[in-house]
Amino acid sequence: MQTRTLRTVIYLSAGVGMVISIFAAAELLDTALRAVCSYNAFFSCAAVDLSGQTTTLGIPDYAWGIGGFIGIMVVNALAESRPDDNLGAYGLLALTTAGVGLALYFLYVELALIHALCVVCFAAYVTGFVAWAAAIELARRTRIANAPG
Repeated sequence: MQTRTLRTVIYLSAGVGMVISIFAAAELLDTALRAVCSYNAFFSCAAVDLSGQTTTLGIPDYAWGIGGFIGIMVVNALAESRPDDNLGAYGLLALTTAGVGLALYFLYVELALIHALCVVCFAAYVTGFVAWAAAIELARRTRIANAPG
């Protein structure tokens, strides 16, 4: 996969993740939207939304997603504008790694504490994982390309 393709994958996955996170926010405001992804007691956005456990450090979980995905797109653009600087690629890798860590925490809360899985949220986790995988490869390539000698 070429570097340009990796960047496109990052932009696309972050953009889709942002849209999914915005939908997750809309679910909290519109109960009819919760029904769209509530299939049974386990696969239930409603169960997760109504659990009272959808904030982390006082910030709604959907806001972490929206802000994180916007941050990924911004850092990706900054890194793209300076391809000879490893800092941008490593910054993108750090941000996506933090995002995956947060997503794993959210997934833990859903599965272990709420005993339900929000399908919409899980889709956002997947897009973050895709961005992270592409950021790993991008950082590797940037390091190799900018290596002395």
